[in-house]
Amino acid sequence: MALGPRLDVRQSQSLVMTPQLQQAIKLLTLSNLEIETWIGEALDANPLLEMAGADDNSQAIADLQELPEEARRTSLESSLIDQLIGEGRGAEDRPVEALDNAGERDHDTGASEHDNPASGGDSGDWGREMRSAPGDDAMLPDDREQHAETLADHLIAQIGTATGDERLAASARYIVGLLDEAGYLTTGLSDIAQSLGASEAEVTAALDLVQSLDPTGVGATSLSECIAHQAREADRYDPAMARLIDNLDLVVRGEVARLRRICAVDDEDLRNMLAELRSYDPRPGLRFGSEPVSFAVPDVILSESADGGWLITINQDTLPRLIVNRTYYTELRSACSGRDARGWLSERLTDANWLIKALDQRQKTILKVASEIVKHQDLFFRHGVSQLKPLTLRTVAEAIDMHESTVSRVTSNKYLQCARGTFELKYFFTSGVSSADGESSASAEAVKAAIRQLIDAEDAKSILSDDTLVELLHEKGFSLARRTVAKYREAIGLGSSVQRRRQKVLAGA
Repeated sequence: MALGPRLDVRQSQSLVMTPQLQQAIKLLTLSNLEIETWIGEALDANPLLEMAGADDNSQAIADLQELPEEARRTSLESSLIDQLIGEGRGAEDRPVEALDNAGERDHDTGASEHDNPASGGDSGDWGREMRSAPGDDAMLPDDREQHAETLADHLIAQIGTATGDERLAASARYIVGLLDEAGYLTTGLSDIAQSLGASEAEVTAALDLVQSLDPTGVGATSLSECIAHQAREADRYDPAMARLIDNLDLVVRGEVARLRRICAVDDEDLRNMLAELRSYDPRPGLRFGSEPVSFAVPDVILSESADGGWLITINQDTLPRLIVNRTYYTELRSACSGRDARGWLSERLTDANWLIKALDQRQKTILKVASEIVKHQDLFFRHGVSQLKPLTLRTVAEAIDMHESTVSRVTSNKYLQCARGTFELKYFFTSGVSSADGESSASAEAVKAAIRQLIDAEDAKSILSDDTLVELLHEKGFSLARRTVAKYREAIGLGSSVQRRRQKVLAGA
């Protein structure tokens, strides 16, 4: 068969990731604070975009009210946002979504919350994902950071009065700058001497000066050294205490008999020494703020409505409002004489309009996902972590008719603020654990909370083994294997029964 050129016509479908589509996907993953930074860059790149003020929004509403009654009703019912985008009103100004009477019935079983006797108690453990526990008022922008005296400020203020040698004071200030937030020095003296161009003797003298400052123990190079400085300050650094401090690893492991032999003391003296040891601060630098304390700023705010349902809103404090400056566009349009200039201006207008619509769509998607989460986790918001239900991305995606990847992007780096605190949206997606009756399931977080509650209430003379925990959890309605209980116990940072017994023996010593 001879080879030769041939011209064919074929029809196919393919998904092209245009720059705008890639940008829309990126917008979903950003938090409100990241969106604020991203919008700032967009304002610099597009001269037709500008921040909206209160007057711009009022004018947009007035323009809408001038429409004929039928047209106004249609726009409000179908696409209020699209009617207002050209006038500068965005997704932030649309009516708030509400879940009416969301808590009256269990969405999975259809049973009333009053029919569930387990929902009456309030759990005291909200999990490690809680970032803050605000009151009824929404978080204000001024509450995001708290400024306190730093450790460096506290130490440098003392150096000037502690020595008159300016060279020694300068070296001490340099060492203070190398301390970590706990107050420890992790840089070697030889490296410091090389950086300062000084001898190690001078650096040692500067370190001694730092270690003499308040709080006692700051500037230490190890935990043993930090504790030893505090023991000397309390005039308790005798040979027995020195040997105890040199063997802190045995204290951690709870090897009381071996410590008694090493220190050459009796039981009563060892108890007194351990009590003295517990009174020292292993991280003296943490008494001071190392930098402004940052809080997780919520993207979604959940509040209870007057009729017992839930109100879900986007946090407006961190979300800038954009409009298209059509007056400036008209001026530029009239001044553009060339085809290239007009084409560039049309592209900027298209990009500006698309960005406003993309931000609006982002808010709609976030509210859809948040609303579905609240529907499934209604009992959690009312009664605590013990009522947290298993939930997957697929469940939410199917309910709102979106892809799982979209739900995953929406819940990344997003926080929800409610009366119980501020939680990452990912927190509400947990795996399920079978119940004892085999007819329902509980979330892994609820099981962890139950394990923590049982261990916190155990008696020092009767430490609960993992087998005992399995039996007690079965009585609470959880059906778990021993290895599963051990995995959850370790996940929340609780030791085995042997380790907990040693800790409580030391605590009671």
